[in-house]
Amino acid sequence: MELPTRCTPWSVRELLGHVCVVIDWVPGMLAGPAPEEAGISAADYYRPDERFSSRTNRARIALARDRAAGPADGLGPAEDFTAVWRRVDRLCRAQPAGRTVFSRHGDAMLLSEFLITRVVEVAVHGLDLADALGHEPWLTESAGDTVLHLLLGAEHKAAADALGWSRPRLLRKATGREPLDASEAARIERLGIRWLALG
Repeated sequence: MELPTRCTPWSVRELLGHVCVVIDWVPGMLAGPAPEEAGISAADYYRPDERFSSRTNRARIALARDRAAGPADGLGPAEDFTAVWRRVDRLCRAQPAGRTVFSRHGDAMLLSEFLITRVVEVAVHGLDLADALGHEPWLTESAGDTVLHLLLGAEHKAAADALGWSRPRLLRKATGREPLDASEAARIERLGIRWLALG
């Protein structure tokens, strides 16, 4: 659990702590006031503003380290993650269609759109954790498709097929976890693919 990850400076334990933190925002959002209408989509959520500043990143790192050092109820990191996702799943299933929330950054969003951003966190950091642990990625097809739809739009399946990469490899390439060589960059350009900035 103390192995390093590509998400410097986090260890495996700390990166899992980060994933728990970002999923655990949801109960507080659901308990808070709901905006009258949504103004931000999942893609808009990733706009480059204060949420990706050095100050916010320092706070993000500290929160993950705190969570990893002492998960809720004295649970181990894996048990903490399981408890968090089950709680959030249960709460979200009880919400009406069209439920709106405020993100911690003040974005008025449909809950369904905000949850796409949480799928991104789990899917992409799941790749980071699998790579750090030397495991085959455990990315599900539905999670991969959700993230690729966000990154590539409605034509994500056609673009993925044209590139001929596995879902994990495409997500690594699209998020900068695996560099593009010159020929790959040229193919991306020819296909008209524009990656979404995730940070």
